[in-house]
Amino acid sequence: MNTFMNIFNHSEFNIYPEPHVMPTYGRYPIALSHGEGAYVWDIQGRCFLDALSGIAVNTLGHRHPRFMAALTEQINTLIHTSNLYGSPLQEKLAAKLCALSGMDNVFFCNSGLEANEAAIKIARKYGNDTFQAEGKENRLPEIVVFEKAFHGRSLATLSATGNEKVQKGFAPLMDGFVRVPMNDITALQAKVHSNPNICAVFIEAVQGEGGIVAAQVEYLKQLRTLCDEQGWLLMIDEVQCGIGRTGKWFAHQWAGIVPDVMPLAKGLGGGIPIGAVVARGKAANVFAAGNHGTTFGGNPLAMRAALEVIQIMEDDGLVANAIAMGERIKKGLEQALLGKIGINLGVAEIRVHGLMIGIVLEQPCADIVKAGLAKGLLFNVTAERVIRLLPPLILTGEQADEIVATLSGLIHAFLEKKSVQGVI
Repeated sequence: MNTFMNIFNHSEFNIYPEPHVMPTYGRYPIALSHGEGAYVWDIQGRCFLDALSGIAVNTLGHRHPRFMAALTEQINTLIHTSNLYGSPLQEKLAAKLCALSGMDNVFFCNSGLEANEAAIKIARKYGNDTFQAEGKENRLPEIVVFEKAFHGRSLATLSATGNEKVQKGFAPLMDGFVRVPMNDITALQAKVHSNPNICAVFIEAVQGEGGIVAAQVEYLKQLRTLCDEQGWLLMIDEVQCGIGRTGKWFAHQWAGIVPDVMPLAKGLGGGIPIGAVVARGKAANVFAAGNHGTTFGGNPLAMRAALEVIQIMEDDGLVANAIAMGERIKKGLEQALLGKIGINLGVAEIRVHGLMIGIVLEQPCADIVKAGLAKGLLFNVTAERVIRLLPPLILTGEQADEIVATLSGLIHAFLEKKSVQGVI
């Protein structure tokens, strides 16, 4: 207990004042200055193993030599034009994403929020076009979304999100969403008969902000079948779980299905802002000129970054590495935690999907993040009691073991403290 309290109260961790920055984030009390591989350093020279990688963004870690060389070359060539002109790099990246996914075409934007916003627009236009063709112009399209989902913080994506905490204060939210529990096909099938306005289902293959909760393989197959039967679009949000993080290029591929719409972002750019919406079949032709757009989306720098990320991942076998390192961390944590503490003594579950990992404790555990800083480990807590690990896909076995050793010690100290307090 004393160890944990000393860590938590460590005096050198002070909040850096930022009087000119809007306080939209509850920042952790460090400021980072540079990185190398899976490690970063703060402005005071302290080193941290980055087990969060910019929230699943820094796929290749920090300062990857090939990645930096490609970006430098592109900066010296062309950074931005506009979408008024053709873009060879856009076409090359779009073709690659279509080859990896089995889909047809791509719209490029700048973030996961923008990608999800575009997906919602595709679904609405698809619904309106369908109803009009059927002579049902009085109907307004609705989209099925899920409890505990997170799709972004714009008004549309916030309305699709299943978290009242982040929605609070922004009423009125947008209409047009039908919410159901995930992994319950009976609940969704009930909506078929009660709501004729549904035109799409929008689901995260793995809920990241929701606590590393995966859509079950059988459930995704059932969704694909139901959407085909009803003429709905199946839209799978792969913003956080895509680009190799779960051990497949896209997490839904574990179910052997192909969606109609797939938003991507985060790890695709390796740290350069990017978003993409991949579509196929009837969804691929919903947008026409003037229906959607972006100033910065698809710029040459972002396209080159994503192409280089994918190429390095293929060359270095990083998709397979995500599985191997995830399993190594899982086994290490099981031995260090469940073997000694017991699953009913504070650790409820360890959820592992490649290098998308959640350690579920039986009580809120946000305090443990600051303790991790003092031990040189970056991670965060989501859904109040889920320790979330999203390490870079370049993670080595030695670094995976370092995560296990540090984190298991932090969890032991945290649970010991809670036990003394009578919480568990």
